[in-house]
Amino acid sequence: MSGSQTRSPEAELGLLDATMIGMGAMIGAGIFVLTGLAAEIAGPAAIIVFALNGVVTAFTGLSYAELAASIPKSGGGYAFVREIFDDLSSFIMGWMLWFAYMIAGALYALGFAPNFLELLHVYGIVPPPDQVGAVVLPLVDTAVPLAFLLAFVAVLGLVLLNAISTAASGSVETIFTIIKVSILLVFVAFGLASPMFSGAEFQPLFPEGSGAAAVLPAMGLTFIAFEGYDLITTVTEEVKNPRENIPKAIFLSLAVTVIVYLAVVTVAIGTLGAGELADAGEAGIAAAATSFMPTGLPIIQNGGALVVFGAVFSTLTALNAVVIASSRVAFSMGREGQLLPSFGQLHHRYGTPFVAILASAVVMLASVALPTQSAGNMSSLFFLLSFIIVNVAVIRLRRERPNMNRPYEMPFYPAPPVIGVVLNLILTGVLVEYLLQTDPLALVLSVAWILLGGLAYVAINRLKGRSDRKMTDSDTTMTPEAED
Repeated sequence: MSGSQTRSPEAELGLLDATMIGMGAMIGAGIFVLTGLAAEIAGPAAIIVFALNGVVTAFTGLSYAELAASIPKSGGGYAFVREIFDDLSSFIMGWMLWFAYMIAGALYALGFAPNFLELLHVYGIVPPPDQVGAVVLPLVDTAVPLAFLLAFVAVLGLVLLNAISTAASGSVETIFTIIKVSILLVFVAFGLASPMFSGAEFQPLFPEGSGAAAVLPAMGLTFIAFEGYDLITTVTEEVKNPRENIPKAIFLSLAVTVIVYLAVVTVAIGTLGAGELADAGEAGIAAAATSFMPTGLPIIQNGGALVVFGAVFSTLTALNAVVIASSRVAFSMGREGQLLPSFGQLHHRYGTPFVAILASAVVMLASVALPTQSAGNMSSLFFLLSFIIVNVAVIRLRRERPNMNRPYEMPFYPAPPVIGVVLNLILTGVLVEYLLQTDPLALVLSVAWILLGGLAYVAINRLKGRSDRKMTDSDTTMTPEAED
């Protein structure tokens, strides 16, 4: 890997690939899990919840687009903060983002396993997922739940793909995302045409008791559905013509994702009803598909099986996207000297951030040991905080560098970033209040990770100081003495 520290990643991804990275992350397991949660809290107003979350996301999306066009560096939010804020602030931003992406990856991997087992069950290959036993590993004579083993295999496979070729991982992301969006569009088409939807009742719109006030907590717990467009900015240097294509990819992925979510939620509530959708939980979309799609379809068999098939692709694309994003944040931090130097190196043969990818995968697999709910809540909290910081960053950059080259400038500045800060602060407050009541462990773990980051920051700076002193001493020793 000699000489790799001075290399930059090759631009191998086009506008379509960049767009699909964002859509692959956003249209992930959340479209199956969060629809039922939103319906449980807000009733039929779950449609409004996702629409408003799309609006909130758009404000921050404008900030990401302007910063990515102005600072075309890989690393996403970390790269922007590194350019504008001090050393410690940028490190904490990168530390939070890196962990948030890795936690998300662990959750996607765990989500892939039961969906894949359910798909195998549909075709009679295995029993129902809850009846599948553990697998005994022969070398260590230890029984491991099959779900954990499948999660490990999914992470390992995508890590190897990313480690060998960025172009290949981008192509896989594009193909898988197109497949899963097509499946969801088939679901929407059958749902809109079904007699069940023609008699749909969306009244009362808000649940009894809480009324319209239910929308805000539902937004706080489901906004994560539209977290994913920011992943596009983590691969900025690997996208052709990034100053133009990154903003386009952000807006395209957001627009398509919001439309898909609203269509799916509307059909699910219109056919099942908000109550049944909430009761069905994670299986809500599959239950809706089973209720109105024909049976006996060739290969697919029925609507429920089609949705499970889509869920497998959804979790894989989301997992692949965060493998890409987490490794690029680590790579960017290593290149800036804020993680070990090896993190910032590209493989001499494959041209990928090999060490950063492997290190991210190790932490991602270790995150599986965290309580699932707490891990998800930690990820949500870190993403909200990062969105606030990015909105502040665009304001600060405008003030400090008014004449900077900005190929894309957001309209109506400074309204979008200010509104973005306020709305994300409100959602953060709602989420923290919810966690204090229901999941204080998530807050404790979040604080612990940031404190661990502080210790890592001090340790890395000391290592850098020692290395610099050794280099100085070496240069002094090698200086030839003046001849008499």
